[in-house]
Amino acid sequence: MTRFEPFTGLRYDADLAPLAAVIAPPYDVVDSIERSKLAGRSPYNAIHVELPEPQEGLDRYQHAAQLFRDWESVGALHRDGDPSLYLYRMSFDDELGNPRSTTGVIGALGIDAEGAGTVLPHERTMPKPKGDRLDLLRATKINVSPIWGLSLAVGLASVLGSITAAEAPTYQATDDDGTGHELWVITDQQQIETISNLVSTTPVVVADGHHRYETAMHYRAEVRSENGDTPGGHDLVMALIVELSPDELFVQGIHRLISGLPESFDIVKALSAWFKITEGPTDTVALAKALVPSGALGLIMSSKNYLMVPTSDLLAAAEAELDSSRLDVALATLPAHDLVYQHGTEICADLVHSGSTQYAVLLRPATVPQIAETAHSGNRMPPKTTFFNPKPRTGMIYRPVG
Repeated sequence: MTRFEPFTGLRYDADLAPLAAVIAPPYDVVDSIERSKLAGRSPYNAIHVELPEPQEGLDRYQHAAQLFRDWESVGALHRDGDPSLYLYRMSFDDELGNPRSTTGVIGALGIDAEGAGTVLPHERTMPKPKGDRLDLLRATKINVSPIWGLSLAVGLASVLGSITAAEAPTYQATDDDGTGHELWVITDQQQIETISNLVSTTPVVVADGHHRYETAMHYRAEVRSENGDTPGGHDLVMALIVELSPDELFVQGIHRLISGLPESFDIVKALSAWFKITEGPTDTVALAKALVPSGALGLIMSSKNYLMVPTSDLLAAAEAELDSSRLDVALATLPAHDLVYQHGTEICADLVHSGSTQYAVLLRPATVPQIAETAHSGNRMPPKTTFFNPKPRTGMIYRPVG
């Protein structure tokens, strides 16, 4: 059974630290410019502990730990009196302007240290230093931001929806791009048991935060080796759990930027060995909209756009029925080049037209059934296949691990 429990959260005081001034995107999507902007909003902004900086004889991780102690001592943060679950809803408009929402519940998810299949990764991770997140966890003993898990339990969204319909949120805020963030603190024992029992019935698929989950696994093993294998809060990690349903998830593709090819290289001719290529709409939005109905990938060049339908040979050669797998096969036959992963169709087009990259290939997003099937099969999708949007904000709730 999957372990999913309430925890005693660490929350901001609405008067001293209004939510709109203190929430921040997760660490891996914040650049230095945005960090400075967020840090200037409030001395209590989550970015100060999510991406800490050294200060006055303290390294960055020690400084983050000190900030948590300081914020709690002045009342900017307070600990809840009872273990709780935290219902979290994000409301937004999708790329076509349609109103959408994602509703999940934040709790403590049991770490599947023995590989029992209660927590399933869905995507291979790329090599990346995990020491940063591990050092932060060691110093603060706090889960600063949640991983994002997908529950295969049918009915979770309905249970959470009944709570949001009956009660006003405890906190609410709107971020810079217009996404609304709302938090409900669930202390009712019957509601907690209903949600925990429902989540426990099926595995949880890691949607986002694979590196943070692996860090939590490492930390658990480290603490267990030092305390005589004693169980404790280190056996769990803070997680936002959302039902694996098309109504609850907005999945975008992660596109590919290609550069470093010879100026004389004919990429259309080279890719024609793997795709049936026809000229596509010049408008980027129209090109992106055409991908799914035409069964194609999109190629953006400085002068023209193309639609690329995989050939039967490419379909047979790819390891999975995913655009990421198919493109990997085709790109492996090109001369040496640089590859960058980028979400956002307009961003990709702008980079090509500004000369920052030579070409962009737009990929269709993996579907929710594909994600579920991959997780159940025990396989993993290629790296950078899915981009779940919007990203849960850091600072909605913190989880002390000690």
